[in-house]
This record gives sequence, C-alpha cells and structure tokens, in this order.
Amino acid sequence: MIAKSAPRRILVVDDNCDAANTLARLLSLLGHHVDTARDGLEAVARAETFRADVILMDIGMPRLDGYQAARRIREQAHLQPLKLVALTGWSQEEHRRRSAESGFDAHLLKPVDVQVLESLLAEWSADGTPKS
Repeated sequence: MIAKSAPRRILVVDDNCDAANTLARLLSLLGHHVDTARDGLEAVARAETFRADVILMDIGMPRLDGYQAARRIREQAHLQPLKLVALTGWSQEEHRRRSAESGFDAHLLKPVDVQVLESLLAEWSADGTPKS
C-alpha cells in the first residue's frame, strides 16, 4: 500500500520527455499539482515561477546539469524551504556525495519506486519541514 502524502506542488525535471511526462501523470493521479522542465536552466526558471514544494530532478542533463541547477535554486533564499530530490540512474557514492553537496535533500534511483517516493513526501509537512 502506498503511503498517502498531502497534495504538493511538484516540479519534475528530466531531459527524457517520456520519463518526465509519465512521472508527472502518476503524481497527478496521486493528487499532486505537477509541472515539468526539460533541463537545468528551465528548472531554475520554473522554480521561480511555479513555486514548487518539491523538485524531482535528474542529474545528467544538457545545458545545466542537476548539480548546478540545485546550487542555483538553493542560492534563491525566497524559494526555501523547497525540497530537492535527485532522481537519477547515478547510484555511486560519489554521485550521492555530490548531490548532497549541491543541496539535494534526498537521492533516489530511477526507476523510482512510487511507494518510496510517496513515503518520502509524506515525511515532509506542507511547509517542507520534516514531521515530528
């Protein structure tokens, strides 16, 4: 059974259009308000306009990778307490270390386990802070 989280504003960022659209549809069916971006530059711009609670972002993207996009988003203090989740096929310890250093709050592997993702979302309250 999937842990049900409160509805969130979620930005899905992936240069693979099929992957982004599939995840966006799934999250919409779970009750979330979802938008998509196709690369890191678009993610930085959409973070500003969409006002997401959570950004699920691939790391390996053209123009601006996920690490760089996360850093730029974290520099925008007014976007906090936004949660950033690396959603990637890169699983080595080096990738996890770099994602944490870049400002990601979590590092999940593709294909994402929906139960794991919804459990993670359920851990965070509506303002993005962990529930006590």
